[in-house]
Amino acid sequence: MNRREFIKKAGLISAGLSVTPITSWGRDNERLVILHTNDWHSHIDPFSANHKKYPSMGGASRRATMIQEVRSKYKNVLLLDSGDIFQGTPYFNQYGGELEFKLMSEMGYDFATLGNHDFDGGIEGLHKQLPHANFQFLCANYNFKNTLLDGKVNPYTIIKKGKFKVGIFGIGIQLDGLVPKNLYGNIIYQNPVKKANQIAKKLKSEGCHLVICLSHLGYEYNSDKISDVLLAKNSKHIDLILGGHTHTFMKSPQKIKNKTQENIFINQTGWAGLNLGRIDYEYDSFGIVKLQNYSYEKIS
Repeated sequence: MNRREFIKKAGLISAGLSVTPITSWGRDNERLVILHTNDWHSHIDPFSANHKKYPSMGGASRRATMIQEVRSKYKNVLLLDSGDIFQGTPYFNQYGGELEFKLMSEMGYDFATLGNHDFDGGIEGLHKQLPHANFQFLCANYNFKNTLLDGKVNPYTIIKKGKFKVGIFGIGIQLDGLVPKNLYGNIIYQNPVKKANQIAKKLKSEGCHLVICLSHLGYEYNSDKISDVLLAKNSKHIDLILGGHTHTFMKSPQKIKNKTQENIFINQTGWAGLNLGRIDYEYDSFGIVKLQNYSYEKIS
């Protein structure tokens, strides 16, 4: 694909994202819609029509249309990603992640965490593409001191959406053994459960109604390897884990009891941009924020 075609493809998303202003939102100020993806691995185009498993499914342009439709109906929308944006098609090989970040920016992503494949171009490669990302990366358990990413990736954020005060943080997988040392350099991996609990406690103490963890640990393993399930069981103060890495297709969020026997939900949307996850939170009659609805929309 030449440079002209590259710019044209990026513009397709921009052209499809004009949202008609809505002047009266009614009770929508009491609803928060969370849209999320993970592991889309540079799958910008739909799968081919003759693909055995996913014929004509996926595609960034279709995802943008679905996101636009939700935003045209609801005021308080968060768009999140749980990592492994890079690697998987020739787009990454040729452009190093520039197109992926530009498209996500045009779609209006708010926050993302880092997956192991996001280091496939090395720290230098990731750093080079960050100016194309008009959204923030979050990761609490990677120490980026003495790297190019120091100060470029925050551990957490707090955002207001209508009546909702939302705390969001990222948690990354152990890079050693997954990524060559020369690609991740001096990044120091820290205990994900310990860091997650520290950050979640801080976010709750600052008045967040909802605490979301963007995780690239993986859903669950047949071992004691730390996963989203183990994190949930050993956590306090986290309300929702949006996962990645294991490419797990979940029909609905899984409810797990945390360390204090409170409910925590885990969700993941598979891979390759095939699905767009949606989770709605609302205030109940007692003023408590609760998960009300979820959907798992196939992009086709």
